[in-house]
Amino acid sequence: MTAYIIRRLLILPIILIGVTILIFAMLNVLGPVERSALYIKDIPKTEQQLAGVIQRYGLDDPFFVQYARWIIGHEDPETGQRVGGLLRGDLGYSRTGREPVVEALIRRLPATVELALWAMIPVIGFGIWLGAKAALNHNKPFDQFARVLAILGWSFPTFVFALLMLLVFYARLDWFQPGQLSTEFSQEVIKPGFTQYTHLMTVDSLLNLRFDIFLDSLRHLIMPVTTLMVVEVALLLKITRSSMLEEMRQDYVTTARAKGLPEKMVVNRHIRRNALIPVITVSGLTLAGLMGGVVITETVFDYPGIGSWAAAAAVSLDVLSMLGYALFTAVLLVIANLIVDVLYAVLDPRVRLS
Repeated sequence: MTAYIIRRLLILPIILIGVTILIFAMLNVLGPVERSALYIKDIPKTEQQLAGVIQRYGLDDPFFVQYARWIIGHEDPETGQRVGGLLRGDLGYSRTGREPVVEALIRRLPATVELALWAMIPVIGFGIWLGAKAALNHNKPFDQFARVLAILGWSFPTFVFALLMLLVFYARLDWFQPGQLSTEFSQEVIKPGFTQYTHLMTVDSLLNLRFDIFLDSLRHLIMPVTTLMVVEVALLLKITRSSMLEEMRQDYVTTARAKGLPEKMVVNRHIRRNALIPVITVSGLTLAGLMGGVVITETVFDYPGIGSWAAAAAVSLDVLSMLGYALFTAVLLVIANLIVDVLYAVLDPRVRLS
């Protein structure tokens, strides 16, 4: 098992290098003039402005020269200082957040992590339970109900459901509100008396014994969490059900039943364990995707996470912010794949032996 994990860790840097090359290559599909225009806010842009940006940032240099400059940084010809450099933790300045890209990501990450965790806990619980129960009741009323639920959840556009949530529960009923906190509590959490231990609002409010802030933060989480649950529960339900049904048809299950093992033991020890392998893959990648920011959901509900920041950066053509966001989400997915591979090996010894 240790050797398997070491092998996976040795592959990780190669994958990350490939990811950075791919992300940077996508930007370089545009020519130097088109990319230089993204750095200038003035409309119309003059030829002198474009030429100055191309010269300052070396946008007409060979691809790998520009890539190396992005990775290790370069000397600014105007100030003489070394700027940029992924290895130096400098991804440039975010015009959208008016702060360095790395600081913008770090400042918005806790809100996105909080949203992702509150969404994934019920998603994993309900999705696996519904999918397993549907498979064990194949072609019975509960199975038919679960299949209809999965189809509805998977086919319903996320942004439409989010807008309906806003229309009904905010505009009409005024039960829940967009954002992360109400205005009065937003001021409370920045006062010296409120200590932000984790920067997760629900956790910090409990640690500070501010149950009013805790309830308010939950009230603001209900709509985005419900929106994410609709799609993700449907996906996990479908995959769990299909995986369980496939395992139930395997010869080893027939053999276990022929030996007289109780049905509960056959399901829990044999069917469920092997059926969880594809479920773990989807769950791990889904969680990584949520932590990378759910752009539509965060934007619709005005939630101050990474996704809404990335959407604002895309609208304002903030190149450096978009590069930082793309790199951040790609690294999350690569790490999630590594964790999934390790869990594979735990559940199925054949994986690590091969």
